[in-house]
Amino acid sequence: MAKQKKGQKVAHEPAVTASAEQTADGGLRELLRVPAGPVDLTTYDTRATAGFSGTKEDGKLALENLGAEVSDWQERLFAEGRSGGERSILLVLQGMDTSGKGGVIRHGAGLMDPQGLKITSFKAPTPAEKRRGFLWRIRQAVPGYGLIGIFDRSHYEDVLIARVRELVTPAVWSKRYDQINDFEAELVASGVTLVKCYLHISPEEQRLRLDARLDDPTKHWKYNPGDVDERMLWPDYMEAYHAAIERCNTPQAPWYVVPSDRKWYRNWAVTTILLETLKELDPQWPTADFDVAKEKKRLAAT
Repeated sequence: MAKQKKGQKVAHEPAVTASAEQTADGGLRELLRVPAGPVDLTTYDTRATAGFSGTKEDGKLALENLGAEVSDWQERLFAEGRSGGERSILLVLQGMDTSGKGGVIRHGAGLMDPQGLKITSFKAPTPAEKRRGFLWRIRQAVPGYGLIGIFDRSHYEDVLIARVRELVTPAVWSKRYDQINDFEAELVASGVTLVKCYLHISPEEQRLRLDARLDDPTKHWKYNPGDVDERMLWPDYMEAYHAAIERCNTPQAPWYVVPSDRKWYRNWAVTTILLETLKELDPQWPTADFDVAKEKKRLAAT
């Protein structure tokens, strides 16, 4: 433990419950990764804090403490991409309305350098986009080498809302699971590491969050009356999520279910998963392609 500096406030370190064995096998990713086979989201506790045993205050501090490390690894990846590297990360955030996709971006991605990020928020496709096929606009947003891409909603909307709202026929959306798997396999083969997080909230928590938006005039801009219409279809959406996660949970592009009723845990968990992914990729600082000693002499002479 680092020595306390004079005048520095003491903050107790949050307790992390992941064992050494779990950390060696994948850390939090191992705890939150969806196993192969049938998926039943009702068996997942939306208020769980897997891998973390501290308080809300501990969790906020733990997220803050991740900042320097996640920023350093992000810069390594960015530098690698600028020096001939052909790797990137794509963080896919899915979840019901108010699950916190924007919150993860603000609090997690906010710890990193914006120049190394590519954030895309997918709304309803335009008529022109529809004519090109559901994956066309997704391909345009795939992060380039060295970048961390973040999707606020994604290609999965085309087997979620498209299915629930019957925007296309079952014959169409039922084929999309295999198309998504093929697309993601293609991304992985091209050097993109996929991190797919389902932000899991309960209908009770969603009601509280929507109600809070109505109670706060500064949050009215975030409220959409259509959210209540979608909320009435909760069972249908859960059925669609079960299918999407189960059928598109592949070894090269697995799903993680992140309990999200506790916002502080959600933010810490997704950021931790991202950090573990960066460390596993282990990008290295590029070596100089010039004579360092010679350049130091030239610089000293100016």
